[in-house]
Amino acid sequence: MQQAVFAVVGHPNKGKSSIVATLAFDDSVPISSHSGTTTQATSYRVTTRHSGYTLIDTPGFQRPRKVLRWLQRHAQSASERRQAVARFVRDVECRQLFPDETALLAPIMDGAAILYVVDGSRPYGVEYEAEMEILRWTGRPSMALINPIENESHVEAWTDALGQFFKTVRVFNPLLAEFERQAELMQTFAHLNPDWAGSLRQVIDDLQGRRAEQRRAGALILARLVDDICNYRFCQKVLDDRQAQSLRPVLEQRYQAWIRSREEQAVQELLANFSHARTPVQIEELNPPPDLFDLGEWYAWGLDRKQLLSAATMAGAVTGTAIDIALAGHSLMMGAVIGGAAGFGSALLGSDKLAELRFHGLPLGGTQACYGPARHANFPYVIIGRFLFLYRQISSRNHASRAALHAGTYELQEQIASLEKSQQRDLHQACARLARQKPVENLDRLLLNLL
Repeated sequence: MQQAVFAVVGHPNKGKSSIVATLAFDDSVPISSHSGTTTQATSYRVTTRHSGYTLIDTPGFQRPRKVLRWLQRHAQSASERRQAVARFVRDVECRQLFPDETALLAPIMDGAAILYVVDGSRPYGVEYEAEMEILRWTGRPSMALINPIENESHVEAWTDALGQFFKTVRVFNPLLAEFERQAELMQTFAHLNPDWAGSLRQVIDDLQGRRAEQRRAGALILARLVDDICNYRFCQKVLDDRQAQSLRPVLEQRYQAWIRSREEQAVQELLANFSHARTPVQIEELNPPPDLFDLGEWYAWGLDRKQLLSAATMAGAVTGTAIDIALAGHSLMMGAVIGGAAGFGSALLGSDKLAELRFHGLPLGGTQACYGPARHANFPYVIIGRFLFLYRQISSRNHASRAALHAGTYELQEQIASLEKSQQRDLHQACARLARQKPVENLDRLLLNLL
């Protein structure tokens, strides 16, 4: 099957590169609010499992009226117009006088279809008609995309004007368009050239399959993260309880540093999963409260007391009041400091007697001071909720976006409530086991329902 090639063209600073970045799923495409960022035609190849297509980011029109006058002098009739454009692209003098126009027209004359981009937040002007007339002279399949960069104030006027030059006109915001909207645009592309229809339909199927794979990979990243953090503890061998108490700040610091590192690793894996390797993520540091068992702050991030009770009941983890499921701690995720995960009193393994045996006057035994693991019923929900918050942002983020992402809270309660009862039960049982440092089989499959 013949694969599609699209040249993205238009006036400078109208969002051409943003559209290329989004449709190419490539955050390496240079984007700037200043004119002239793109100075030469650059190809971006999109390869899917069974097909693919190419997008060409081009410089903007600089002197279209002069170019059109040149073309008009070299074409006496409509039958000569395409040849005149080809001559213009090859002409050495034209390349020197009109470097931007020859660069953007060259891939079109080599067979690329045209995606003409305008800014729907700016008024329509007759100066654009020279550009559109030049593109019409190429005789290539074409489509106009209205990019509402700031607003949609002038979309209607642009639609009326573009309809006189292009058979297909679509409004497309590369920063906000969801994946489904991108797939719809691909389907429209298939109508531009019948020879590309089969290939582009295959591309759509492949991209939808890729989304499903990314979702499964996200669940696996989350499963590994929650399992690692719920089971982690940092230990140091000491001589006695007194030394253990003196080392408590050091143990807590090392524990917190590892948690931060592990969470950052999961974020990077998630970014790579969705090809957002260059996306900056701002992780806010939260200081632990003086009381390491602060109920209010803990519940603000995970489940509240009532929801924990319901979760424990569904998981079969509570019998009467024998178990206090209101265990608390200081919540944080994605680089925040987790203080006193299970309370230092339970984290330390106790004050075992020093071994009385000695070898050359040196003790052969002692105390092992540990910080962690977190034994709170709410802790797994905190980890899952924070991850889901970032997952939603990253999975829906277009590759034209350049703003930093921020870690924040997520209403996990509503997400859990949307699951079927059996799925809720399985999830609560898994979290109950994680809170007790018990293994959970197929954890990624259970978490997939939340993604």
